[in-house]
Amino acid sequence: MSPKDPIINVEDVRFRWPGRASFALSVPGFSVARGETVLLLGESGSGKSTLLSLICGTITANAGQVSVAGKDLSKLSGGQRDKFRADHIGMIFQQFNLLPFGSVFDNIALPLRFSPERRSRVGDVREDARTLCSALGLPDVLTEKASTLSVGQQQRVAVARALIGRPPVIVADEPTSALDEASQSTFLDLLFEQVKAHDTTLLMVSHDPRLGARFDRVVSLRDITQIERRAA
Repeated sequence: MSPKDPIINVEDVRFRWPGRASFALSVPGFSVARGETVLLLGESGSGKSTLLSLICGTITANAGQVSVAGKDLSKLSGGQRDKFRADHIGMIFQQFNLLPFGSVFDNIALPLRFSPERRSRVGDVREDARTLCSALGLPDVLTEKASTLSVGQQQRVAVARALIGRPPVIVADEPTSALDEASQSTFLDLLFEQVKAHDTTLLMVSHDPRLGARFDRVVSLRDITQIERRAA
């Protein structure tokens, strides 16, 4: 893959969820450059989750091509897509999806269990996790249970988990929706600082246009997708 090639490329994609009352998504074209930060804006039902699922390879398009880091995801089996996602994509979920009774360290290090490639980029895993926590403004909480942390702290643990092992792409699904405006600003300061430090591509989806000024580019889902809904 050439450094000039987009790290995410969606071309002539069509996907339809099965069922009597179905939802179909078409994306004629969308791409993200290596190292770029992009905010995808869209309301509920605009296809944000479907598009993220296609980019992450948890679902596959009925037609067209979705490529990440030069790999056409449609050419991979389900198991190969899982491995590729673990190696190349760090994910920050809206609800964080932490293991509540696992320690902070267990949660941060979890992706390394599924990705020898990311593990190979880390020397001392505990020290790397501690460094990420420190950079994200967390105290020394590696031994604390995730369930004992505040919402803001859990969110930062989720970011550290996405960043560990330096995956080339971070995908964030509404990560600021549970925060007030001041907490959003602090969180985004820390996230962008770490994305820049790791030379990582960031693709975030949100319904909040106020976040747009921080990103290299803001893309409305309305401009890149076509939605079809068919009633039962």
